[in-house]
Amino acid sequence: MTTRPLSVPQIQKVSLAFALAWTVLCAVGMHYVINFSWLISAVDSAFSNLLLAGACIGISNMLGYYQPKNERILYFLVITLALTLVIIFIGKYTLLAIFYDYKEYKDFYNFSFSFRGLISFMCLAWCALANILWYRLEEQSETHERLTAAKTLAKEAELNKLRHQLQPHFLFNSLNSVFALTMINPKEAGVMITKLASFLRGTLKRDDEVWVSVAEEMEYIQLYLDIEKVRFSHRLNIEVNVADDTLTLCLPGTLLQPIIENAIKFGLYNTSSGITIKIDVTVENHLLAVRVQNPFDPEMKATGGTGFGLSAIKRRLYLLFANPQLLQTEIEANNLYITTLKIPQKNDQNNPH
Repeated sequence: MTTRPLSVPQIQKVSLAFALAWTVLCAVGMHYVINFSWLISAVDSAFSNLLLAGACIGISNMLGYYQPKNERILYFLVITLALTLVIIFIGKYTLLAIFYDYKEYKDFYNFSFSFRGLISFMCLAWCALANILWYRLEEQSETHERLTAAKTLAKEAELNKLRHQLQPHFLFNSLNSVFALTMINPKEAGVMITKLASFLRGTLKRDDEVWVSVAEEMEYIQLYLDIEKVRFSHRLNIEVNVADDTLTLCLPGTLLQPIIENAIKFGLYNTSSGITIKIDVTVENHLLAVRVQNPFDPEMKATGGTGFGLSAIKRRLYLLFANPQLLQTEIEANNLYITTLKIPQKNDQNNPH
């Protein structure tokens, strides 16, 4: 909604103070410099400046409904000139009618008529241009706010898309495993269905939560790990180490699950033996650090990339923190693939993000 300059209390006070000061200055000048009486000086100054103030208010309100484009500003100056002629002629005939017996005043008014017109035109033109600038700046500010809101909505939409793209992949794998278990181990299939239901229920409840505590996220992850243990039985061992000072720290929800899924997926490729996935949660340089370690077969090309899960996590972190270095991967000499995630904290004054 357009805010008119004269609706701002500070501008109202400054404008009123300036108008009163100018009116008094004109009256004092006519009395002491031109030697007119206080009555003539006060009436001339008050009436002339009242017309000028009314014209300025009219221009300001007019621009509130219509702002000329660049090529039409000249037309608006023509309107300003026409308005100037209106007020100076109204002032002339009104004041000369009031003081028709004062020949000296009539001679002075006729002599100063052109000068009064020039001053009035300059004041009205300045008022018009100041108002045009005000409305242009306000329009730019509103446009910037709309663009910012649109970018925020687009970012949130992309974050939601990335978050939800990761879930079907895990869900399809879990359902396939449930189907297989129903034929060979119905009891384990029932346990897995129960845990899967709890996991998905937690996912739905967290859809609107951008940040969660480490303690909440690890409870969520534990459900996921329980499901994976049922799927892979003795082949999968999990070692989780969470430092006590990290439990109250925060991170974006559902961020760890695709990282751990990636580690399990590539750790179990091309092997029938058991593997150990190690998860360490610590604090490093005021950042929450999560380190996920898994063995891999160096001959498998799939381990050379990060997969969709990690690329989606990188994109999500960039959208949240504008920092592409928060997710790092490395390979150690003993065929260990290590993924390190670092999360700035919302209330960390040492971090610019």
